Amino acid sequence: VEGLWNLLFLSESHISIKVQYMIYNRLKLIVDLDLTAFHFVFRWKLNGTAITPKSGSHYSLSGGNLRISHLNKDQDAGTYQCLASNSFGTIVSREASLTFAYLGNFKTHRRNSVSVREGQGVVLLCGPPSHSGDLTFSWIFNEYPSFVKQDTRRFISQETGNLYIAKVEPSDVGNYTCVVTNTVTKTRVQGPPTPLVLRSDGIMGEYEPKIEVQFPEIVHVAKGLTVKLECFALGNPVPSINWSRVDGIPFSRKVDVRKASGVLEIPYFQQEDAGTYECVAENSRGKNTVKGKLSFYAPPHLIEKPEDVQKPIDDSLVWECKATGKPKPSYRWMKNGENLESLERIQVANGALSISRLTLSDIGMYQCVAGNKHGEVYSNAELRVIAVAPDFSQNQLRSPTMVKEGGDVLIECRPKMSPWGVISWRKGSEALRESHRVSILDNGNLRIQNSTRPDAGLYTCVARNQFGVASSSGTLMVKEPTIITTAPSTLDVTVGESIVLPCQVTHDPSLKLVFTWFFNEQLIHFGDHGGYFEKVGGQHSAGDIMIRNIQLRHAGKYTCAVQTKVDSISIAADLVVRGPPGPPTSIHVEEISDTTASLSWRPGPDNHSPITTYTIQARTPFSLGWQAVTTVPEVVGGRSLTATVIDLSPWVEYEFRVLASNAIGTGEPSKPSKQARTKETSPKVTPANVSGGGGSRSELVITWEPVPEELQNGGGFGYVVAFRPSGATGWMQAAVPSSEASKYVFKNESIQPFSPFQVKVGVYNNEGEGPFGPVITIYSAEEEPGRAPTRIRAKSLSASEIEVSWKALPWNTSKRRVLGYELRYWEKREKEEAASVQRTVGNQTSAIIRGVRGSNTYYVTVRAYNTAGAGPPSVTVNVTTKKPPPSQPPVKVMWNTLNSKIILNWEQVKALENESEVTGYKVLYKRNRHSRPSVMETNTTTVELSLPMNEEYFIQIKPFGEGGEGSSSRQITIPRIPGQSIVSTLSALSTIALSFTARTSL
Repeated sequence: VEGLWNLLFLSESHISIKVQYMIYNRLKLIVDLDLTAFHFVFRWKLNGTAITPKSGSHYSLSGGNLRISHLNKDQDAGTYQCLASNSFGTIVSREASLTFAYLGNFKTHRRNSVSVREGQGVVLLCGPPSHSGDLTFSWIFNEYPSFVKQDTRRFISQETGNLYIAKVEPSDVGNYTCVVTNTVTKTRVQGPPTPLVLRSDGIMGEYEPKIEVQFPEIVHVAKGLTVKLECFALGNPVPSINWSRVDGIPFSRKVDVRKASGVLEIPYFQQEDAGTYECVAENSRGKNTVKGKLSFYAPPHLIEKPEDVQKPIDDSLVWECKATGKPKPSYRWMKNGENLESLERIQVANGALSISRLTLSDIGMYQCVAGNKHGEVYSNAELRVIAVAPDFSQNQLRSPTMVKEGGDVLIECRPKMSPWGVISWRKGSEALRESHRVSILDNGNLRIQNSTRPDAGLYTCVARNQFGVASSSGTLMVKEPTIITTAPSTLDVTVGESIVLPCQVTHDPSLKLVFTWFFNEQLIHFGDHGGYFEKVGGQHSAGDIMIRNIQLRHAGKYTCAVQTKVDSISIAADLVVRGPPGPPTSIHVEEISDTTASLSWRPGPDNHSPITTYTIQARTPFSLGWQAVTTVPEVVGGRSLTATVIDLSPWVEYEFRVLASNAIGTGEPSKPSKQARTKETSPKVTPANVSGGGGSRSELVITWEPVPEELQNGGGFGYVVAFRPSGATGWMQAAVPSSEASKYVFKNESIQPFSPFQVKVGVYNNEGEGPFGPVITIYSAEEEPGRAPTRIRAKSLSASEIEVSWKALPWNTSKRRVLGYELRYWEKREKEEAASVQRTVGNQTSAIIRGVRGSNTYYVTVRAYNTAGAGPPSVTVNVTTKKPPPSQPPVKVMWNTLNSKIILNWEQVKALENESEVTGYKVLYKRNRHSRPSVMETNTTTVELSLPMNEEYFIQIKPFGEGGEGSSSRQITIPRIPGQSIVSTLSALSTIALSFTARTSL
């Protein structure tokens, strides 16, 4: 089945026609219908002749479906078309062609052998039998299933079926059989074999390509189809095949050159693929070419379609129908399935259909058919022609209609009637006469200009045509106009102020007022805008607004619009906001030296207050943000746009910005200038805090604080260290070529220990040397003490403390100073290398070592030390620490009060075998948690505290012995007891919940 069926439109209903087929004995044409309360009648035509299904005929109708049984190729082949009719008219479908695919048999006569020389090209003809439908071709070599494989030497044309061998080789000798397949019926037939033999009279020499497979000079290709071009040549050596476009345009990625370049395939053919294509066959003996043109065509495609219309009688109709396609489509129109010809009222031209003075006979279904030689497309539309008497039921006159006094009003009269008739008006019971103010328009509407109070009243519109008459009435009311009573003005305010914008009117009291405000023609939404705008008009006729805390962005045009049902008016006022200047622009560093920079800029907006001064700020990588700088002139006036910044640091990258000021304040800063570095110069700043001393034997150590980068004035920065022994005249110097250096060590065996030197430190950079700093005295390295302390004594103060004493060494200020003493101590079971170290400062002769463990023996030595190190150790002494203090805290602590006394009792603490005996107790008490505690010692297990009773107390008890203080009891909280003292006995307290609170030790 060839062709497609289009969508058919019957008024509001749609009919789609589908085609199904069976190849051998049956065809079924199915019409799927969407019926919506319409009755359809279907007819079919074959080759333009109506088909009449009869009983016993092989044609039958089921609904709109045409069924054909027992297909007959001679009787049923042809063009079919469906016609669908209902009460609105008739439309026809596109045509569909029914053809029958078949494939006959080859003639059975034997084919002659083909004799060629080796190296010669050959063509074996297929000669397919009679057929209908597309075919595909293949060749069997000798016996099935050995098929010929295509390569650069062998090619099978799918156009002719012939087999081409570019250069015959001995292996090609044999029988060749052409196999033909019908792609529709899927049947396959084989032809008789063709023998290929070699001649014995020699081998064929080389020769240039001869193109045997060529494509036509012009190939017409439809849009969207796939086109295949074949090209193959005979030749010796085997020719190569290359494809190109004559216009030089390269192939797009979709183009497929395959089958050893014998086929060029272009899918989805488009307009840009059209052009002349060239096939070049080439070998070492020469080349040959063939060209062909691909011509683009496209079937029609509708781009403008007629739409269903409903027109009154005597009106006119114009329908446009436009389609694209190549070649350009032609047009024809059909009415109810029959072609339309141009008549007196009906004109058909260039796809347009026009009908003048419509009558009821023009009602029906119309179709526009656009076609070229590649197909046709149909578009359908319905025309309805209406003839009715005047009717106002759907369009009564609006009542009431209101107009302001002095205004214009239009009262619409829109009856439904066909054809259009005569419109007249009455005011009250009298016919309305037209005047220079009152006029009846061509469409029947009534216009009244410059309305007055007497114009108010009842108006009636009367409509007539040949089918009848009808009328509709409505009231006109004339209202007092709305007038704004506040005069427009220009308002001038300063940033931060608040202002009221007035908008007050007089108006007709029967009408409701609506006030709307606009800022720069944009509607103001009150409640938005950050709360700056607020309605404050309290009266019915006032729409005032307040702007609070005005900002620069609030400057502009404010419009108050007042609206009623009959009129609308507006008033505008300009608001000028004065504020600090805007940021200057275009900041440029015009010239820069080592300490100065010349700047220029352009002024920003002055915000309605003249700029009085400019302030210049600078920033460097070393500054904390932006800092004001010194300028020339010192005060930069508001008319100046240049200034020179002075007192800059050399060789530092600066950014500058400018701030403008006026009488209101200082504005935002400009954007920073581009970074600019001041020029280099010799350094001016010397290092601070020059000092030294210490080090190893025969060394002079000199230290200083490095000069900050921003004060180095240039690259290649370093230090010059000058020094001499005190009393000498000449200076020794050394260069330290690092800007980050902070130390220099001079080593010489001739330097005496702790000898005074005069020292000064200078600076330099690539631009030259700078100054030296002040001269100071620094001592060379001293020797460590040469003697050990004597009379070493050590005794245990407690389980955790040892007191060590010694005799001090004599103080020597010239060579071997003693800055203090170093104590080294270690447990008996440890080695001396693991000793702990504790140092004293000055001429101290005793020290207490804390944190040792009880019941342990310790060894102790003492050494003197200075900056050179520690001297020789003293003799080693040993000491055994006392037993640890009691580990058990006091328990069963009880208290009572008597008059102004607190009486405490607790159970005696007993020391363990390895603990020192308890010799007493410490009672610690304080008024609050954060105050320092008071301490009372006792050697009993009871104590009386004379304390005021109107305070809260916190109490802890600790045992102690010669080993030190033991563990503390839990903290006891004694609450404040107001009024008379309470007397309690210990037996009574046993029933009281004591406040034993687990807390951190006092």
